Amino acid sequence: MLLQILSSTPRWVFALFAALLWLGTRQLLASRVSLARVTIMPVAMTGLAVYGVLSAFGDSPGALVGWAVAAVSLAALLLQRPLPATTRYDAATRRFHIAGSAVPLALMMGIFFTKYVVGVALGMHPELAHQHDLALAIGTLYGAFSGVFAGRGIRLWKLAMREDAQGQANAAASAQ
Repeated sequence: MLLQILSSTPRWVFALFAALLWLGTRQLLASRVSLARVTIMPVAMTGLAVYGVLSAFGDSPGALVGWAVAAVSLAALLLQRPLPATTRYDAATRRFHIAGSAVPLALMMGIFFTKYVVGVALGMHPELAHQHDLALAIGTLYGAFSGVFAGRGIRLWKLAMREDAQGQANAAASAQ
């Protein structure tokens, strides 16, 4: 049955998997990234997660509430944690130095495989789309992924805003 599922999977799904795997693997290494890139990644991954909820369960209130509660809760929890000590922001170039991490790869694979498994399950058993408990559970899982991505991005934005404000304050003080 697994071979039949894989052979029925559109080729673009494998291309998406390869792209996400490549993108996530790149984040295992320390890198310098722009402010735009640390914004795009959480927005794109949250968009994929919301799309996963909506495409599987439509506008199911349980799925959407589960997504929202998990996303806000995980983002808030992550905002309580400090950034890794090696994370730096250069206000002049508007770039971050970020330590390598397996978290983005795990989140990307989590979203991808959740979407894939739910899609296969609903393809085989369409009636599952109307089970409220499943909709709530999957919506909550997608929300957890979204919340972690959002929390990571917001922490970096907060660092950038703090460093930009400090730079402006230093420039004002030296001008006097």
